[in-house]
Amino acid sequence: MGTLIIIAILGPCALSVLLTWAIRKWAIRTGFVDRPGGHKKHAAPVALGGGIAIFWSATIPLVLGALLARWSVSSGAPGWLPEFILPHLEGMASKLGTLLSILGGAFVLHVLGLIDDKQPLGPGIKFLVQTGVALVVVGVFRIRAAEALGPGVSITLTVFWIVLIINAFNFLDNMDGLSAGVAIIAASIFACSATLAGQIFVPVMAWVLVGTLLGFLCFNFTPASVFMGDAGSMVVGYLLSILTILTTYYDPEQGLSPVGILVPLIVLAVPLYDVASVTVHRIRAGESPFRGDHRHFSHRLVRRGMTIRAAVCTIYLATGATGISAIIIPRVDWSASLLLFGQCLFIVTMIAVLEHAPATTSTCNDQRNSKT
Repeated sequence: MGTLIIIAILGPCALSVLLTWAIRKWAIRTGFVDRPGGHKKHAAPVALGGGIAIFWSATIPLVLGALLARWSVSSGAPGWLPEFILPHLEGMASKLGTLLSILGGAFVLHVLGLIDDKQPLGPGIKFLVQTGVALVVVGVFRIRAAEALGPGVSITLTVFWIVLIINAFNFLDNMDGLSAGVAIIAASIFACSATLAGQIFVPVMAWVLVGTLLGFLCFNFTPASVFMGDAGSMVVGYLLSILTILTTYYDPEQGLSPVGILVPLIVLAVPLYDVASVTVHRIRAGESPFRGDHRHFSHRLVRRGMTIRAAVCTIYLATGATGISAIIIPRVDWSASLLLFGQCLFIVTMIAVLEHAPATTSTCNDQRNSKT
């Protein structure tokens, strides 16, 4: 399994580096760039199209791997195939239909994002398409959470969750390297959790996403030379939401307790905090929750005196601090699980208190001096 993980990370990472480099050059040459203005504070135009590299760097390895597994199962594994892959072929081949349905939804969101990156669409149109994709994936292809609660509740909760996480990572894409880095941490934790639950498809899919985003982050970490845009952020949020749904958290036969359903909330606590807090700030200001501004968690950290790089790395650390304990939550008893969940809430609350505390006089003076 270790060798398979390395291949799942390094292959997409190399492809992502190559595609991001090529698409960045194409975007600059054709004028497909994000220009400064409004709430966008970068000094010069920055290439868009990173989402293209992200989508195809994840899609190509996953589809080729599943097709190879299907062919090997039906026709016999070729002699050049590494021996460590053989035990996983049947399981991977059986997931081809599920994979294609998932990637079909990602493709629709990717195209929607490309259109929005080129000519901004209204939030209503994007919300309708996001909801439509979620309904198809959940209703037609039966990728659902909380099925024990009945079809109606399960479908409603799953659609809401998918749309929420899509927008959480779309909102989080507000600073160089932020959305990609947080997604890398979250996907790594989901991969570890799924591996411990004895799954193969989910960890491989998660590690492929990790490798893809690592390659993209080489160009997107501050100072970014390319942005993922909505064509990337919506796909990343969508794929993460699917990973949370497909991961096994509760299985009495494996000793996984029901409290494992808290895992996605804990791992994604920081993105969820950002989308909730910025929505509240915008509503209080009498503005649309979907209107871009500088009220995000990351922007508030910068206003507290941090550099962009420090703010992004702080959010990485906060994501890791809240999420890493989620790996063991399904394997401990209720009291220990609730303590770990409480720890996550305390961390998020501490973040909220610190970032909203009144600035000191020296901080205010530093901020005034930095503007002169």
